[in-house]
Amino acid sequence: MGLGDLIPIQREKIQPAGGRLDILLSDPDGLARYEVEIQLGATDPSHIIRTIEYWDTEKKRYPKYDHCAVIVAEEITGRFMNVISLFNGTIPLIALQMSAVKHGDDVELIFTKVLDRVSLADDGEDEAAEVTDRNYWEKRSTNAIMKTVDKVFADLAELTSGYELKYNKFYVGISRDGVAKNFISFKPKKSFVYFCIKAAESEARVKELDDAGLDASYVSRNRQYEIRLDNFGKYEKHKDLLLSMVSEAKKKYEGSDDE
Repeated sequence: MGLGDLIPIQREKIQPAGGRLDILLSDPDGLARYEVEIQLGATDPSHIIRTIEYWDTEKKRYPKYDHCAVIVAEEITGRFMNVISLFNGTIPLIALQMSAVKHGDDVELIFTKVLDRVSLADDGEDEAAEVTDRNYWEKRSTNAIMKTVDKVFADLAELTSGYELKYNKFYVGISRDGVAKNFISFKPKKSFVYFCIKAAESEARVKELDDAGLDASYVSRNRQYEIRLDNFGKYEKHKDLLLSMVSEAKKKYEGSDDE
């Protein structure tokens, strides 16, 4: 659906106040959940309310997760957009318009993101999470993977001069003068690291990453590309492409009001 690499948790989940949530999804790190409501035809008030109610119920029952409401319909109407605009970004909501195209005996589903998640938070809010240290990440990941993080960050010196790595509970970000400036970040795993680069989603960029043979996905919730690096050699092989992405991310980030 264009929401990134998500894991299905449950279908038709019964809600305490009645009704069934069509699909509940989780991100691979288990930090975020997506409450998905699917509708035939055009969006209508009852489905809009249902989508928000299910999101609110799950959010209250499981507050440790970052929740996002998702509505999928054959047509996202102008009235829907007008109603959602009244919430002014206070409800994280993604709207997908779905169409079906028949090719011989096969049917292809096409999802178009009409409304992406709007968040009023900035990167600094993430720092409310527990701050950790290098030792924490060497235990959670491995020393070898953390050395890959060090080498990539050092190789980006011309773009990250004045910045330093900042070890947070769920990711390794960067900061300048003690303030988070996460136009890039890292999510170390046991055998690889996700190199995360802030950017708007672009079909051209996705194709470029795919043509390069990189294992990459776009995570709408965080507005960033997450690129899997098994080692520093993988970074070096695609250095020119990754440097251009980081350079572009830095320019857009420093030119915005985000802190």
